[in-house]
Amino acid sequence: MAFSPEFLRELEARSPIEDIAANYVQLKRRGRNLVGLCPFHNEKTPSFNLYPENNSYYCFGCASGGGVIQFVMNIERLDFPEAVRWLAQRAGMALPEEGVDDSMSRLRMRILEINRESGRFFYKTLSTPQGRAGLQYFKGRGLDGAIIKRFGLGYAPEGGFALVNHLRGLGYTVDELVQADMARISKNGNPYDRYRGRVMFPIFDLRGNVVAFGGRILTDEKPKYINTSDTPVYHKSSGLFAMNIAKNEGSRRLILAEGYMDVIALHRAGFTNAIASLGTSLTEEQARVMKRFADEAVICYDSDEAGRRATQRAIPILRGTGLRVRVVTVPGGKDPDEFLRLHGENGPARFKQLLEGGGTDIEYRMGRIREKYDLDTSDGKVAYLREAAEQVLSKISSPVEREVYAGRLSEETGVAAGSILETAARLAKREARKNEKKQLQRQQEIPSIKAVHNTEKEKHLRAAMAEGRVLAFLFRNQEKAGALSKRLPPEKFVTESNRRVYKLLLGKIPCGEVSLSDLSQELTGEETGEFVRVLSENETVLPRWEDMETYAKAIESEGGLSDPDWVREASPQDIERQLKALRDRKA
Repeated sequence: MAFSPEFLRELEARSPIEDIAANYVQLKRRGRNLVGLCPFHNEKTPSFNLYPENNSYYCFGCASGGGVIQFVMNIERLDFPEAVRWLAQRAGMALPEEGVDDSMSRLRMRILEINRESGRFFYKTLSTPQGRAGLQYFKGRGLDGAIIKRFGLGYAPEGGFALVNHLRGLGYTVDELVQADMARISKNGNPYDRYRGRVMFPIFDLRGNVVAFGGRILTDEKPKYINTSDTPVYHKSSGLFAMNIAKNEGSRRLILAEGYMDVIALHRAGFTNAIASLGTSLTEEQARVMKRFADEAVICYDSDEAGRRATQRAIPILRGTGLRVRVVTVPGGKDPDEFLRLHGENGPARFKQLLEGGGTDIEYRMGRIREKYDLDTSDGKVAYLREAAEQVLSKISSPVEREVYAGRLSEETGVAAGSILETAARLAKREARKNEKKQLQRQQEIPSIKAVHNTEKEKHLRAAMAEGRVLAFLFRNQEKAGALSKRLPPEKFVTESNRRVYKLLLGKIPCGEVSLSDLSQELTGEETGEFVRVLSENETVLPRWEDMETYAKAIESEGGLSDPDWVREASPQDIERQLKALRDRKA
């Protein structure tokens, strides 16, 4: 859907980016701007910047940037029209009726409808003879009708065509069913059910839409679980099972379990802040979603070796978002579901004791290291201390916390705490130097080479930097558009991407003041991010009108007929004008 500039300007005025971003990022004021840890990549040093003056953001770590609409698009995984709708609903604005192609939005809506109807079909099947095996399975796991209904659990019939026939009868096309990953196409070209003979677990997004499914086979057939692949409405790297319920629990603590049944068992026992990462290793994206709703994460994976490895992988990912991390180990090699059923009525109270007695992630990691060595031998103690200092203590940023755990190591080994702290501090400094070097390299790359969306920048660095200054000046001094375009017409720009933004600005300014939202409707997300990077680089020392002549000459010295694309598209008059300009400069 195309939106009028007037509508987008009003929407942007009612949607301060600092108010929107504060729901996802902890921000601190730095002069006129705000900074925080980027929600789009994992980092320890804040490189995410908000610019309230022009309602934009830019991350100098991952080069993501844009206006408030682009932020919503990226953080909520929406396309442009959907992000506008999202903001309009928040701002209490009615959307204009007229519009153009919004085929992707329509496809997303159709897939959400398909998922909703599929969930209803699976749930209803449990009450039929076809679903008897599924109902018996759930009852055998201790689930009653209320919990089955709460999670929308169901059963996919074995036949292979029941759901496809049902959905096609409702008017959905085969292509839509395939795009929703509810159907696959056989070698003969016929659609068949993606899920057959499996108990079904619907996966909801944070707004309560069914976006995907997980299905468990009831036989020894492999694979045991299959899950919806990525679709236009679902990305498994950010999905979390039961997060739609847990986010409203209010304790600012989340219990991270390993599977569907563990989460359902915990909810049934009263722990409604339990979630799972959908059968995949925890991702940074999932951890960032968790951070939006919690300050503490309690890892409660299976206590087998696979669960231990998953715990070790999850700890640094969760800590990287700023979450406090604790680890609960279920005794007897049980998972939470087995533990709760084993203890019957006492299960909830016993599990609460486990939660209260669970150690920190540091205690867990040190315990795992300790298991590898014989502390009755000198060699064992040395190896234990060396690994604990390098892998754990040196990575603790708080001096007080580091001293506490150094004291515990001292008690365990008989080695002076001061010596342990000295070793950890030396290792920490070495790691800090390595990180600083990487950070410096990254920062040096960003202003020049990392302007990846302006691919000609390395080739014409001087002209491209001058073009950036001109764009920054024009965006902030739009009343100068006429005079600037006479002195520096778009065809003189050397780099194609800067020329495109320049022409777009000059074309829109006569119709009214141009905002980032106006540009976002016609630029790609990468182009918008690159433009915001240019604005942020030129924020401290603002270009002046007096500087434009200098920048124009810098551009002209590299520009003109060196651009084959411009030559192909230019009129004879444009080429003649450019040749004259070159002759004048030589004279």
